[in-house]
Amino acid sequence: MGKRLKALADNVGERQLASTIRDSAQQIWLAGLGAFAKTQEEGAKVFEALVKEGKVLEGKTRRLAERKMSQMSSQWGKTATDATAKAAATWDKLEQVFENRVARALNRLGVPTNRDLEHLSKRVETLTASVQKLSGVRKPRAAARKAQAKQ
Repeated sequence: MGKRLKALADNVGERQLASTIRDSAQQIWLAGLGAFAKTQEEGAKVFEALVKEGKVLEGKTRRLAERKMSQMSSQWGKTATDATAKAAATWDKLEQVFENRVARALNRLGVPTNRDLEHLSKRVETLTASVQKLSGVRKPRAAARKAQAKQ
């Protein structure tokens, strides 16, 4: 454009030069207005397209986040269940250790266990039956009736 003006300036007079410069400035101004209008028009379309893409991306992101939260929630539930089971197992072991220690302490003190008492009870029943057999008393009630009759 600079060469064009220079060539015109050489061939044309001052008035024509001013007119040519005015025409060029007018064309530059109009080109700028056209670019501005085109940018506004295209800018609105680009903006709308970006909003549309943003909505799609937001939906995908939301679904992905919900899926991940669901997975994490499930994983946390499983972890909590595992921890509860381990705690229960540990508690059972602790309880068993406590029972064993109490049983050993009672045994050292000479306190009989349930098994010992059951065994003694069976021996007493066996001995009672043997004594009754040897003494000729069939039933303890019969011996009590004889004792009452003598009185």
